[in-house]
Amino acid sequence: MSALASLPRPAWVAPARAAAQRPPVRPRLPFAVAGQVVGSVAADLFDGIGLQPLIGEGLSLSKDEQNGAAAWQLRRADAGPCDATAALNALARVLRAAGRCGPWRDEQLAVADAAGRRVGTVERGAVRPLGIATRAVHLVACTPEGAMWVQQRSFGKATHPGQWDTLMGGMVSAADTLDEALARETWEEAGLAIAELQAVEHGGHVDFARPCEAGGDGGAGAEAAGTGYMVERIDWFRATVPHGLVPANQDGEVERFEALALAELQARLAAGAFTPEAALVLAAFFGW
Repeated sequence: MSALASLPRPAWVAPARAAAQRPPVRPRLPFAVAGQVVGSVAADLFDGIGLQPLIGEGLSLSKDEQNGAAAWQLRRADAGPCDATAALNALARVLRAAGRCGPWRDEQLAVADAAGRRVGTVERGAVRPLGIATRAVHLVACTPEGAMWVQQRSFGKATHPGQWDTLMGGMVSAADTLDEALARETWEEAGLAIAELQAVEHGGHVDFARPCEAGGDGGAGAEAAGTGYMVERIDWFRATVPHGLVPANQDGEVERFEALALAELQARLAAGAFTPEAALVLAAFFGW
């Protein structure tokens, strides 16, 4: 990797980093559950949706003052102790019924307060419209000769279909530690066991905070829609795939794998063939 890392920083890197940190394109208000701010919502997200299911579960959703400013508050209607997980998932179902939720995954992601303390979990499809911070993990994997294994995302993926990605990239679920997410996603996406890989180590992280569609991670139309906001930390790892091991997708979300020589990898990065997340992970990997 030293040959590529020693090159000047490519012209695409600075705009890509700027695109990863953008304010909302539409006004957003803080969103709180059980009195703790956990995200943000478009000011009109809850306009015109039926709240009867929330009322039926003893919950209230109202725009009130929080720390001296207007905020949307989800809490118990009787002002009693609020189960944040139950309340958030009830709201996620309301958003789904109103067509204001991302693709439903039946996967719970952790929800934390401003200090990073976990307060509950929520359905993955609701995190972007609610502006809830998420975590993801990527694996940058090379051959012993220095080529890099990459995947082409399935053309059926909801976000960035057909674009190129690191060997593995996936969300950290509420049930996962970072290491568990690394192992699970590496097996599901590439059919490789972490124990079989060489020189596995944490490389660093990249951060995203940008407008997106309600259920997506950006892409065409995201800024115009502006219905969601992506706040995500991606921890990335590096490893070597030894001779005799070849990635093989297990979950149907990968079109194919390739081991790219560095010149071809650089050309595809410059052409914008990689997802924004993978591009910045690779830029960090190469020290750009």
